[in-house]
Amino acid sequence: MRFAAIADIHGNCAALRAVLDDIASLGIREIVNLGDCFSGPLEADRTGDLLLLLDMHAVRTVRGNHDRYLIETPAGALAPSDAHAHAQLSQRHFDWLRKLPLNMVYRDEVFLCHATPRDDNVYWLEEVSSDGHVFLKPLSDIDALAEGIDQPLILCGHSHVPRAVQLSDGRLVVNPGSVGCPAYDDDKPFVHKVETGHCMASYAVMEKAASGWVPQFRNVPYDHMAMSRLAAKNGRLDWATALATGRVG
Repeated sequence: MRFAAIADIHGNCAALRAVLDDIASLGIREIVNLGDCFSGPLEADRTGDLLLLLDMHAVRTVRGNHDRYLIETPAGALAPSDAHAHAQLSQRHFDWLRKLPLNMVYRDEVFLCHATPRDDNVYWLEEVSSDGHVFLKPLSDIDALAEGIDQPLILCGHSHVPRAVQLSDGRLVVNPGSVGCPAYDDDKPFVHKVETGHCMASYAVMEKAASGWVPQFRNVPYDHMAMSRLAAKNGRLDWATALATGRVG
């Protein structure tokens, strides 16, 4: 059993296309998408059209927190990245978002969610200190969030950090990283920044071996500077810097 896991596209259609090409080159035909598909100052409309097409070919998608904002928050109250995406999306995209589940079990063995099973806006594997340091959560806290899940493989996104953590009972939690947003800052729960330090699109290939599930983290180059220039054109120099450098300016 072998499939690809993608997450946190954030409207970066160029990065998504590069990842899809890489997946196809590996002969992989099944993909799971862990949400946050559109939010950002890029190409939500083109990303949406591509995802709707993929959805017809056995791609399984769960809803992210920014996907939820797009269908639950009045347009005038949206934050800038969400507002840009909202203005680009069509009714068919919103209809698709409304149908997405918060969680899903894939092929009986894999639990899918965007962030955590019960909260789509909490890091599962990372913790943020009051001084803005982002670090790996204690194993007991990661274990606690997996309570009630029976599947041996758990996939989450949200933090944009590619990471695999083995639970105390042997199960594996994997974040494939972000397809379209290599760095960002946030003010919740405390002001902090997340930086990959590179400009490539990230995803993971999951393969079931005799010893259990094995993740292969992949980084795919694409024309990130075109997306950086687009972000700058749309008035988002923070995104332009992140896309150009993999760091927060």
